[in-house]
Amino acid sequence: MQTLPTAPADGTNPEKKGWTPMKRNKPLALVAGAALITLAACGGGGGDDEGSTGGTDREFGDQGAGTKDEKLQGPAEAIEGATEGGTVTVYVAGDPGPNSLDPTEGWSVLGNSIQQALTSRSLTQYKRGPDGEPVLVPDLATDLGTPNEDYTEWTFTIRDDATWEDGKPITGEEVAWGIQRSLDAEQFPSGPGTEYSKAYFEGGQDYNGPYTDKGKAYDAISFDGQDVTIKMSKPFPDMDYWGAFMAMGPAPLGKASQPPNYGQDPLSNGPYKIEKFTVGEELVLTKNDQWIADSDPARHQYVDEWIFKFDQDQAKVDQIMLSDNSDSQTAIATSIGSDKYKQANEELGDRLVQQTAQCVSTLTPDYTKITDINIRKALAYAYPYNDMWLATGEVPGVTRVPANSVMPPGMAGKVDGFQPDGEQITFNPEKAKELLTEADAVGYQINMVYYETDPLAVAGQKQLTKGLETAGFKVKATPIQVSPYDIWLDPENKINKTLNLRGVNWCSDWPAGSTMLPPLLKTGAVYNTAQFSEASVDDEMDNIATLPLEEQADAWGALDEKIMTDYFPIIPTAFRNDLFVFGTKIGNPSGDAALGAPNYKDFYVMQ
Repeated sequence: MQTLPTAPADGTNPEKKGWTPMKRNKPLALVAGAALITLAACGGGGGDDEGSTGGTDREFGDQGAGTKDEKLQGPAEAIEGATEGGTVTVYVAGDPGPNSLDPTEGWSVLGNSIQQALTSRSLTQYKRGPDGEPVLVPDLATDLGTPNEDYTEWTFTIRDDATWEDGKPITGEEVAWGIQRSLDAEQFPSGPGTEYSKAYFEGGQDYNGPYTDKGKAYDAISFDGQDVTIKMSKPFPDMDYWGAFMAMGPAPLGKASQPPNYGQDPLSNGPYKIEKFTVGEELVLTKNDQWIADSDPARHQYVDEWIFKFDQDQAKVDQIMLSDNSDSQTAIATSIGSDKYKQANEELGDRLVQQTAQCVSTLTPDYTKITDINIRKALAYAYPYNDMWLATGEVPGVTRVPANSVMPPGMAGKVDGFQPDGEQITFNPEKAKELLTEADAVGYQINMVYYETDPLAVAGQKQLTKGLETAGFKVKATPIQVSPYDIWLDPENKINKTLNLRGVNWCSDWPAGSTMLPPLLKTGAVYNTAQFSEASVDDEMDNIATLPLEEQADAWGALDEKIMTDYFPIIPTAFRNDLFVFGTKIGNPSGDAALGAPNYKDFYVMQ
């Protein structure tokens, strides 16, 4: 067995100048707690009966637990009636898209759904099952991995027929190197490795990655030919699910994958390669002629070219997609405005697809500043739910429904029926005033930011400010021109230091409470923007991981209920659902339940 070198082969080490925000495939928050574009990438989802649906019958469905097919091999089963050729344009409203395409940084639905489906492979992946359900299948690995008896060591064999876009075979050493990069939280401060690699890999808490800890040996990841072995610090039975993240994929050795430059033009190993990438504007992908279909159990390469247009105006996108003109026929929109939903639902039929996702939108009061639970509850009653959803382009009851906890509907272990304040919290300014009076906090000032570049964000902030002020709060809302996450996740940011209200959108990384509660509520977690910290909660999170597998789901559900009832540290404003619009010449219009996104792997252009 060989361990990886302690630094890139060329010996370089990038200059570090403290905190480096935006070094990730960034999500966009339109307005705190309102239309936050989603974080996290993978998760279980419903099928056609409970998730991805078209036509006029649209209901918010529960989530499935997901299934596995550990032996599935390529090529992917052909889509009936599919034809090759054509260009597909994808309109993304209100989100500037990724500012880096480095696979190690990918941790947003938007960026991951594009890259994982089209350009960047990993140990495992998801395919869309016959009923729309996500099925975990092999990708670069020949199967879903082999654990030891207590899940503290996993071995993956990398297939021999997978290649880079230059035709060179992908080696076990390159996969091991890519995985090792995920431990560098200094270089990739908002990458998923900060939550999973560092928490589960042996010595991960003490090892800061190959760039930051240049020269320090790390032997928990090793390779022997095409076999890659990872040692764990504690049992990790979900390693096969974690393997579906791009951060668990290969990177070229040495200077070729040096960050941050690699994020602007990474080497593709999927069916498409990067032709052009303009941050905040556009991503163009063309066919990778070195991708071998027989090596890939779930991806297709029907389309000649993909054009992703970021940060689009929702009203203009709606106009295009409802026109059925030449621009719309081979186009996809990742959302539709609430004011156009009725028309779209009546006219588009199966070309308007609803996809249920295991996602929650939240407001996150700063737990170190807003220490009275009554003030936090008052904020929940002061949030104008329906008005916010409408103002930010959501469809109440369709793309957003009331939430009661962090864990979303249908997730294994979720306690059904409980309400943290004894009833479903709705907009109730009088109730909020009562709570503020009880806390002797009438006129309490809320300091927050909002994304002024997007009209929907501005409209949403107006509704939020109005609701809070009606309920007895004072509001200072600071307009910003960057993603609020660039403020919220930077502890040294001057604006962030003044805030006492932030927000996070979160989707499960796979169908387990372990991917919902620790990332949002464990002390020091990157996306714990509430800065919530309770030692007893941290201890229980650690304890659950040691329980027998059959007991863990219920334990996560019980902890979810306890946190929300006893502490109410964050405000779940909605469980989420998505609507996608497809042009008349897009074949196989459908959603990807694993990624909460359009099903990019299986589309084609009707000729």
